[in-house]
Amino acid sequence: MFRKSLFTLLLVFVTVVQAQELYLPRDVKKAYENQTRSKDGKPGPDYWQNEGVYTIDVTVNPPDRKVTGKETIVYTNHSPDTLKSLNFKLFLNQHKPGAARLGQVPEDYLTSGMHIDAYTENGVAREWTEKNDGTDKMIELATPLAPNASVTLGIDWHFDVSVQSGREGAIDETTFFLAYFFPRVAVYDDYRGWDTTTFNGAQEFYNDFNDYTFSVTVPANYIVWATGDLQNPDEVLQPHYAGLLEQSMTSDEVVHIATKEDLEGQKITKQNPANTWKWKAENITDIAIAVSDHYLWDAGSVVVDKTTGRRASVQAAYDEPSEDFKEMVNYGKHAMDWFSNNYPGVPYPYSKSTIVRGFADMEYPMMVNDSSFPEAEFARFVVEHEIAHTYFPFYMGINETRFGFMDEGWATTLEYLIGIHDLGKEKATENFKQFRVSKWANNANMEYDLPVITPLNALNGVAIRANAYGKAAIGYLAMKEYLGDAEFGKALKGYMARWNGKHPMPWDFFYSFNDITGKDLNWFWDRWYFGNNYIDIAVTDASYKRNTLAVTLENRGGMPAPVTIVLTDKDGKTQEFRQTPAIWEANPDKAVVRLKNVKNITGISLEGGIFMDADTSNDTFEIR
Repeated sequence: MFRKSLFTLLLVFVTVVQAQELYLPRDVKKAYENQTRSKDGKPGPDYWQNEGVYTIDVTVNPPDRKVTGKETIVYTNHSPDTLKSLNFKLFLNQHKPGAARLGQVPEDYLTSGMHIDAYTENGVAREWTEKNDGTDKMIELATPLAPNASVTLGIDWHFDVSVQSGREGAIDETTFFLAYFFPRVAVYDDYRGWDTTTFNGAQEFYNDFNDYTFSVTVPANYIVWATGDLQNPDEVLQPHYAGLLEQSMTSDEVVHIATKEDLEGQKITKQNPANTWKWKAENITDIAIAVSDHYLWDAGSVVVDKTTGRRASVQAAYDEPSEDFKEMVNYGKHAMDWFSNNYPGVPYPYSKSTIVRGFADMEYPMMVNDSSFPEAEFARFVVEHEIAHTYFPFYMGINETRFGFMDEGWATTLEYLIGIHDLGKEKATENFKQFRVSKWANNANMEYDLPVITPLNALNGVAIRANAYGKAAIGYLAMKEYLGDAEFGKALKGYMARWNGKHPMPWDFFYSFNDITGKDLNWFWDRWYFGNNYIDIAVTDASYKRNTLAVTLENRGGMPAPVTIVLTDKDGKTQEFRQTPAIWEANPDKAVVRLKNVKNITGISLEGGIFMDADTSNDTFEIR
């Protein structure tokens, strides 16, 4: 009886030791306690999120850089809380002198910011004092907003487009890219309440899923491209060009809607003093607009859902010297097709994507603002990355400001996977190592070892890029090797099905993968995303026993990465044995790999591929 009890105690002790819980911040714990989220990775029974219906009218009159706007917002509070105030995001105030920024900016970046000319609450004029307006503005409501109630807000505003073009601004004197251009109600969510993070110009964004009906009034001969679907092509385009646009929606070939000759002949738009282009987009996290009087316009389409035959439009707007953009519709079509049918394997969820030649290399819902590149291969690479963002963060509603690895990490993962298709594995791997991994893998700077889970808004410098892009991406790719393609694809699509149109946190992703695969993967998540780890695998011993070679590996860096064991025999011939992260599951610090029927081996080496080893001096072992 004593022995049996001791064995039972030991079994319980081992089980407790092996169980791995993920770190839960105190605010995240509240979400699980309040049952808005569940530890099976699903939205909880009491999950909620707020929403707005936006009606926006903006007037743009290049080369005058002043933009004026009017909007009505019907904002609905689905939370269980009575809201006494609303927080507004005024991102363009980041251009104001004295705004909080992570670096210096030139004079051309600076403007006077966003000016609120009128503000109403339920039709009643309210005071909006601009004093000390930053990128956030908390306004007290005259009547607190009860749960399941709505408030109607009216705002008139104006701003000057920045001369320096980045994520938004003047691309040239008569070509503007408008992003973050309207006042919006910030996200009020179930675990932090109001998003009051000051926008410092480096981090990215967090928005609710809203409905947008908007119009853009521009002078004759200006074309407008925007998020959403154009509602009145026949009112703003001459009949021939409206017909070309319609033709492009079902065309496998590239249709040249606006050529240089047609633009110079002022043939494209209706010849009114001004034209108002009307747009609509529903259940989407943001909108962006581009206007120009001399950008060429190409378009085509691709089937993104083979089950239903649904097509999506791909359009390109660019200046005539940008040679790479002459292929941009084809690049975009290829990206949509591949992502829809491979990884993530979810049909492209929107009606179109428009790729605009700018300077930002930045994504927006249904819009891309990309630089022009002399190398066609790199131009395709960049647009593939930006179109991948359609899924993460837009389809998934991710808080990029804090958890950039949930969107940039996935876009980086997808860029590598489509790159293998485009370039072959060897070239894609070399590109990925150089561009996404080598800087932090080969650098002992402690900033590179900060946990990936660290909120990006709390970071600065190299840690932001390392954590959001490369480290996160190879973690996802390591999980892909551990699970295998089929199981990984099933888990990814299952997570996306649960959380698209919502606001997933990292724990929702981790717990979804655990639940869908039926595996406790916390040992992996903890080491890869919550620890100060890096990749350093050492081969420390090797011995024969009955035609089996036992190779001892030590995980000195802590990350449970895959690795290839390369054996060299006495004749110089080599054999490769790929090991998935499963070798670290039982013991994350040490593994013994047994290789059967290998003879006359004289040397062992390790090769990580994209999983670059921080210390290659311990990657070889001689058998004497």
